[in-house]
Amino acid sequence: MIKGLIAPILSPFNDDLSFNQELYNELAAELLSTGCSGLAPFGTTGEALSVSSSERMAALEGLIASGVDPQCIIPGTGLCNLPESIALSRHAVERGCAGVMTLPPFYFKGMGDDGYFDYFEKLIDGVDHPDLKIYLYHIPQVSGVGLSIDLVTRLRTAYPDVIVGIKDSSGDWDNTRRLLAIDGLIVYPGAELPVIDAIRLGGPGCISATANLNGGDIANVIDLCHAGKWDEAEAAHKPVKEVRMLFQDYAPIPAQKALLARRTGEARWNNLRPPFRAMGDDRRDALAASLEPYGMRF
Repeated sequence: MIKGLIAPILSPFNDDLSFNQELYNELAAELLSTGCSGLAPFGTTGEALSVSSSERMAALEGLIASGVDPQCIIPGTGLCNLPESIALSRHAVERGCAGVMTLPPFYFKGMGDDGYFDYFEKLIDGVDHPDLKIYLYHIPQVSGVGLSIDLVTRLRTAYPDVIVGIKDSSGDWDNTRRLLAIDGLIVYPGAELPVIDAIRLGGPGCISATANLNGGDIANVIDLCHAGKWDEAEAAHKPVKEVRMLFQDYAPIPAQKALLARRTGEARWNNLRPPFRAMGDDRRDALAASLEPYGMRF
């Protein structure tokens, strides 16, 4: 289990929209040195469904070759077809990653819990590796397919050594709370907003998109919680929540990439694969100005 803040690291692209490994490695090193305890490559924030399986594998190998400990990496491996989900998951496990974060097969809707259970059962059988650890990925407002409490409980019961956790990006605290009640399940909220409540119920931290730009402050809140300094954590949490809400008024991926490009002077951070489009300068500058009172300079 990775205890603390996990960053769903942004994916950089060159001007021809090929993947840029150098920028990726640099951001990973920065995140891990400024408060993040782990990385979750190729989730929603990493534009995962715009990145091919071969690119994901090469990028993961590049991260590890750059010196990132694979035990702090939980890459996204969930696609709609079993063969590639199996291949991505096995590739990550064989390279020593702490686990894989796996979406349900999201194209086909309304298949019911039995169908989705069958999918994960076949995924586990296909990977066929003793070190496989799956963190389910629940983000129904984006994927269109949710993971019910009953299904998660059933999977956890059937495969307690494999289905070890879940990232709950539903934004529904009641759902997160019910997941935290499942015996032994590691639950990461998909944002920092409920992280104190989650830690009080046994959660290890969170996986948050804004870790890419505000990792130090979010990590500080989590560290204070684990140290039992609840009053200090609550005080530190207030501005962290305000920053998160500012980002939620914008398209988060283009906004973060635009600010990262402005902060680093590296224009390629502003490249996105369609259908995403880069944020306009006026909106970028307005967001940057709104973040200055929080000590964030771009």
